[in-house]
Amino acid sequence: MMMEKKYWMNILATAAILTCWALKGAEAQQSDMELINRGCSQYNVTDLSDFTSNLNATFTQLREQLNGGKQFATAQQPRGSSPVYGMVQCRKYLSSAQCLACFSAAQSLIRNCSAANGARVVYLGCFLRYESSNFFDQSTQEGRFSTCSNQTAVESTAFQTAAQDLLQDLQVATPNINGFFAASTKDIGNGNSSALVYGIAECVETISKTGCQDCLSVAFSNIQKCIDFDYGWAVDVGCFLRYSDSPFFPLNQTTDLTPFLKTGGNSKKKKGIIGGVVGAGGISLMLFGLLVWFRISRKRKMTRKGNISEVTELRGPMNYRHKDLISATKNFSDDNKLGEGGFGDIYKGILSNGKVVAVKKLAIGLTRRVVSDFENEVRLISNVHHRNLIRLLGCSSKGSELLLVYEYMANSSLDKFLFGEKRGFLNWKQRFDIILGTARGLAYLHEDFHVCIIHRDIKPSNILLDNDFQPKIADFGLARLLPENQTHVSTKFAGTLGYTAPEYAIHGQLSEKADTYSYGVLVLEIVSGKKSSELTKDNDEYLLKRAWTLYENGKQEELMDENLNPDEYTHEEARRVIEIALMCTQSAASSRPTMSEVVVMLKSKETTLLSENKPLLRPTFVEPDYRRVREHHQDTSTSTASSTSNATASISQISGR
Repeated sequence: MMMEKKYWMNILATAAILTCWALKGAEAQQSDMELINRGCSQYNVTDLSDFTSNLNATFTQLREQLNGGKQFATAQQPRGSSPVYGMVQCRKYLSSAQCLACFSAAQSLIRNCSAANGARVVYLGCFLRYESSNFFDQSTQEGRFSTCSNQTAVESTAFQTAAQDLLQDLQVATPNINGFFAASTKDIGNGNSSALVYGIAECVETISKTGCQDCLSVAFSNIQKCIDFDYGWAVDVGCFLRYSDSPFFPLNQTTDLTPFLKTGGNSKKKKGIIGGVVGAGGISLMLFGLLVWFRISRKRKMTRKGNISEVTELRGPMNYRHKDLISATKNFSDDNKLGEGGFGDIYKGILSNGKVVAVKKLAIGLTRRVVSDFENEVRLISNVHHRNLIRLLGCSSKGSELLLVYEYMANSSLDKFLFGEKRGFLNWKQRFDIILGTARGLAYLHEDFHVCIIHRDIKPSNILLDNDFQPKIADFGLARLLPENQTHVSTKFAGTLGYTAPEYAIHGQLSEKADTYSYGVLVLEIVSGKKSSELTKDNDEYLLKRAWTLYENGKQEELMDENLNPDEYTHEEARRVIEIALMCTQSAASSRPTMSEVVVMLKSKETTLLSENKPLLRPTFVEPDYRRVREHHQDTSTSTASSTSNATASISQISGR
């Protein structure tokens, strides 16, 4: 009852503040204690007592860090049946006392979520969030929102231009600043130096520079609808962007953005995206106003269709013109072919604006239902944003062709570095980063997106590498486009034998734990440099069976790739990663960890994490029989769901029973 009373007191206090602002009119300022968003997970914890204990301990740790002068803190209680991960962030212009007051208000309000396994409270001055799985590296997610004033800014055109320039500068500079925070102003340019636009940008400190860039790009796009008004803000899970015509931070805390606007050795500032066109120096004010109007007038439309020269960085699916993709890929010429993935071939395309993309031609039969499912799925997965997931930019459908447009990855796929012409190139740190990043991407798909997406074909050729060799999972979610009867018949599953969980390959039983199994096999390939389907010369064993034999004999480190420098890793590290892989490949799906648990185990330095789990049991491995596969392929024309890199139409035997 006391908690409920405090909650309503907070609501009434907020209402009183809003009333006060309304009376002040144009001179109003927003309070840092204004509640701008709160939400509770729709799922409850299984053990309320354990959860309450862990939540209290997490909040205590967060408060202790804030008491120590920090304005950003994370804490976790990962053990037990109801783990808790918590994060708090105050805007850096707040004093320590203001930060603690904001945290206290958020803590009081967030407890109204009762037994929910996740919740957030966002004030203008701070936010507090907890989850049952590790979310510290999340940058963007469904649930983002923006808020605008209802009052048009004075001297609208000049204010709009100044606000736009300020937000662009903040978007570019903030990821380059240590601590990911910037506060700045911009002269409205009417000759009155006191007429300024005030703005801040802030990212959570546990995401990467790229994650901060991605998040602020989304926030910048979302805040465009507010530019005509005297204040506005945009929020995502990893960042916050705000501007106003009134000061809301001390002017002695402004940041000189100039040194941070030069990125990549290029002094030209990165311009924001308005109406699908990249802004450039020298554009006239009239054209700028028209573009802003165009962007605002069309922002409500979920699917945009236009010339291929339009920039595709805006979030949401772009519906490309088929003829433009034909031109970009030179009519899907063999010279532009990047590879053969699940459900279609992939081609390099260069748009007329110079942007390089990857275009996939889907190899599935067209029916009215398939086209409808295709369009719905594009809308869904185009909203999936994570630094370890390849980004879907848009699609096109015409006649018998369904096309998907993805961001282009210069370093191609992981299989080239494990088994191809670049074999032996990756060192241990790079391999571990790929193992961890892939786990993070899968955890997001399974647990942190608003629906569970099961990949169904995790393997090296579907792990793409960016310029820094950070992994991005490709082809996720496309299996959902297939007719339902192909997802529940063992001979027509979508995947690749050697990576496919036995309960799915044999019985058609699909869950996110099928991805966990595939991930475990992938990890063994990464550490060993051997293909899962490759037999050892001495004793005719496949990779998983070989890994288990070495584990039983306490010789896991013998599995490590001979191309690796032994000085780059310790025996404990090698054993730990291999044991996690074997946990992921347990025969019973229920015995495999979730991918968020895998992330925790990989990041933790405690050696007791593995020993506290149930004893590992001998895994089950579905072995490919290529002779039978060829025979089956000649006799059957219905297995369209299989991957092109490894045939998946038959099962020869089950190892390790």
